Amino acid sequence: MIKIDTITFEELETRLKKRENYDEIKRAYLRAKEEHKGMKRLSGDDFITHPLEVTKILMDLNVDDTTIIASLLHEVINNGNMTYDDIKDEFSEEVAKIVNSVSKINKLELPDNNESSIIYLRKILVGLAEDVRVLYIKLADRLHNMRTNWAIDKTKQKEKANETMTVLVPIAHRLGINSIKSELENLSLYYLKPDVYNDILEKLNNTVAELDSYLEEMKETIMELLTDAGIKFEIKGRVKSVYSIYNKLNNGKEWDKIYDILALRVFVDTEAECYQVIGLIHSRFRPMPKRFKDYIASPKENMYQSLHTTVFGVEGKVFEIQVRTYEMDEIAEKGVASHWSYKEKGTKKIQSIMEQKLEMFRNVIESSIDESDIDFENAVNTNIFADSIYTYTPKGDVIELPVGSTPIDFAYRIHSKVGDTTVGAIVNDQIVPLSYELQNDDVVNIKTNASATPNKDWLNIAKTNQAKNKIKAYFSKKDKEEYIAKGKDILEKELRKRKMAFGEILTTDAINKITKDLKLKDLDDIYLAIGSLRYTAGYIINLASNDKHNVEDILVERKRVLPNINYKSDILVEGIPNIMVNIAKCCMPVKGDDIIGYITKGQGISVHKKNCPNVNLDSHRLINVTWNKDSTNYYYTNIYVAIKDTKDMLAEIITEIGKHDSLVRSCKTIDKKDNIVYELNIRIKDKKELETITNAILKLNNVFDVTNSLN
Repeated sequence: MIKIDTITFEELETRLKKRENYDEIKRAYLRAKEEHKGMKRLSGDDFITHPLEVTKILMDLNVDDTTIIASLLHEVINNGNMTYDDIKDEFSEEVAKIVNSVSKINKLELPDNNESSIIYLRKILVGLAEDVRVLYIKLADRLHNMRTNWAIDKTKQKEKANETMTVLVPIAHRLGINSIKSELENLSLYYLKPDVYNDILEKLNNTVAELDSYLEEMKETIMELLTDAGIKFEIKGRVKSVYSIYNKLNNGKEWDKIYDILALRVFVDTEAECYQVIGLIHSRFRPMPKRFKDYIASPKENMYQSLHTTVFGVEGKVFEIQVRTYEMDEIAEKGVASHWSYKEKGTKKIQSIMEQKLEMFRNVIESSIDESDIDFENAVNTNIFADSIYTYTPKGDVIELPVGSTPIDFAYRIHSKVGDTTVGAIVNDQIVPLSYELQNDDVVNIKTNASATPNKDWLNIAKTNQAKNKIKAYFSKKDKEEYIAKGKDILEKELRKRKMAFGEILTTDAINKITKDLKLKDLDDIYLAIGSLRYTAGYIINLASNDKHNVEDILVERKRVLPNINYKSDILVEGIPNIMVNIAKCCMPVKGDDIIGYITKGQGISVHKKNCPNVNLDSHRLINVTWNKDSTNYYYTNIYVAIKDTKDMLAEIITEIGKHDSLVRSCKTIDKKDNIVYELNIRIKDKKELETITNAILKLNNVFDVTNSLN
């Protein structure tokens, strides 16, 4: 990277003098300069240049004066002698809180490259950032540090680049700060994969003159179109960023098949003119099918608005064109919080939206305290970095939720008590089911009843991690007493069956031994483990009487001959009737398949194929299961039919399945590189019937493969 000249306060002063609190801003600069006097950065520059560069980045985002003051002071605690109280006394409590939070964040480092460390840092980072302006300063701080990343050793360069891509780039995206996000992506790629970066850059440079000529010719044609229509506009052309091209290559695109390297952006005054411009461009240039995106009517989760289209332009080249108003571009490049001002009209709405964004972070963190790092990562991806919608309470408060959320999610976002007592929902003055998928701008009125309680079916309805955890917590608390009572009853029956006295076998010493061996808390926890089918009563008694010493012996304990009796269930679980059994959706076994049971937490037995990749055959939670020979029920499973890409075979395949007294419940078409695959969910009696149907489909012309899994 080329070393960039540093900026001085005097170079910023002309712009800063236009700000209302200029005197206080200059006082903050002089105080920071005094604190950092004589200090140098690894780049060799005076230390004060860093807060100045951070301030310049933030000025370009139009942040408020408080953020500017805090940015100038953001290193005075960690690299100076000022304290929180000093800043509070000399400036304000608001500035002190922001600087203090940034100081704490800047002390954090990614311990290593493993995923749990990344998640840990993200938890802490977002947890500290109660004020969104803290994140703005941190992002600007990292951007300047990445610009001077060349000054540190190569190992540290990669560590900082990895931390930036994993933690900070997603947050910049979430807050809608595209100008920072894009530069961080390019800089991180440069340090993480320099060969790839330079290869892409070289390819672009080899054709830069040709690409620029296409851009200029296309710009002139569009300018002529819009001028003739009397539209006031501005137009800019650019070649896609190195990281953007890398991302497409990384996702399987070939260089000569990346069609939107050339991009144009048109700015107009009004929303109506945006649509008018798109219409004029489409009237002159043929649009590429399925590439038009209307983010004005349906904004992205970070409030981004624009119209996108891809057209075949001059010389048959493909151009990506974006059309937006100047205000939309301001938000797209600088983020919603760039308009953060306590004197601006509409401030409450902006603050509400930003608070919702931060609240989503906090909710996921709070509800995932007892979960594994992998669970937390899944929660982050589903609830924070997924696309969002903006809904409203009847009072007009903004509630941000992931796409696909329902009134259940809305209710729990308001308060857990509201969620637990929900009995119905009215959306836009219309009664809707609780499974209704909320849309952007919906006004949601949740109806509650103090005596109402959650329903387990809500777990299949809720989208957010927060709502699901609250529902699970309710039933976990309710079910615990039932499982304890059930476990106690099972244990006592087993003792009577063996003609053993409770007090003689389960002595205080025996109970202490069991709780220590099995990592349980007390006797109630032992009952709970038996009642929830985690361990059998026989295994616990054997442990108590020193017949068995290892947890792994439970597998032996479970290996009993199943009685050949006609239970109501399709599947027999070690001869025990009336146990909740679920067919696993990942492998969808049918009667005749080799199967194994997995003891879930509170959801009974999940039945998998023995060769299912999701089953750990060494797990102590496995239990022997077998098909009930007397069962005559039907089962649903998936088959994948691969055909040559010549004609639509779906009707013919469905007809063939029907000939064998089977039904097709659903169908999905999957386009592969060289062929088409139909994913069919079908109803069958057993494995033998499945094999008959599979062989029949294979005999059809153009069908070359039928499998039970998508490879």
